Amino acid sequence: MERPVDTPTPAPSQTPAVDAARRRIRLCAYEQGHFIERDDALAVERALEIHVAGAEPLITMRTPGADRELVAGLMHGEGVIRSREDIVYLKPAPGEADVMRLMLRPEARARLDRVERNTLATSACGVCGKPSFSPPVPPSSAAAQTGAALTPELLLSLPHRLRADQGVFESTGGLHAAGLFDASGTLVGLREDVGRHNALDKLIGSALLAGGLPLSDHILMLSGRASYELLQKSVMAGLPVVCAISAPSSYAVALAEEFDITLVGFLREHRFNVYAGGWRFEPDEPTIAG
Repeated sequence: MERPVDTPTPAPSQTPAVDAARRRIRLCAYEQGHFIERDDALAVERALEIHVAGAEPLITMRTPGADRELVAGLMHGEGVIRSREDIVYLKPAPGEADVMRLMLRPEARARLDRVERNTLATSACGVCGKPSFSPPVPPSSAAAQTGAALTPELLLSLPHRLRADQGVFESTGGLHAAGLFDASGTLVGLREDVGRHNALDKLIGSALLAGGLPLSDHILMLSGRASYELLQKSVMAGLPVVCAISAPSSYAVALAEEFDITLVGFLREHRFNVYAGGWRFEPDEPTIAG
């Protein structure tokens, strides 16, 4: 087995959150006819226990970091938390890195009773583990608003801006991202995680804890496909525009049509598809009929 002439170990990141989300390893790679050893980085995945006062603990797999936002966003997406006022406290358990403690006000605690997760909620699926499928209905205040007119040039600039700020993905290649842009295309928030749903929960949770919901004048950019669960979370947050680098599902398109969301897929390089809400583009741009 040959070793490369120079295999410097990457320097630690200056950002503690980035270092917590990745783990350095030594691996063997086959390149150009030879096996070589080199340093690499993996995205970290660990279980997070959510201890809700008066309820059974919930467990989800995630990339460590922004755990408080993850819990807030997850509970918001399930229709349990509607605003930060529903939270009595949300904090890490002392001395336990993978445990968050949450106490809800009585009204929100009552809403939690309808959310049943009797099995592990994995970082790959937002509906897996639920014994029944009954998506929450967003409050009227979260309905997507008209928002500013869109232009192709604005949307085409988003993937590059998202990728440029994906610090952990750059070193691991193993994370999904959800980015929040304002109407001018400025990136105002970005979260990464091994789970697509977790990345969006963290992003929405950050806005919720800051009192920034609904996100009726923002654009969401997803690093992968647009599934039903991600559209449902977007609806709950009042997002009017959802863009994805990959394809949407048929159920996601149906949900976008029902709640008047502009849904864009295959947004990459110089092209994209508009699956719903084409009327938000400027008047001289093509729109979807019907």
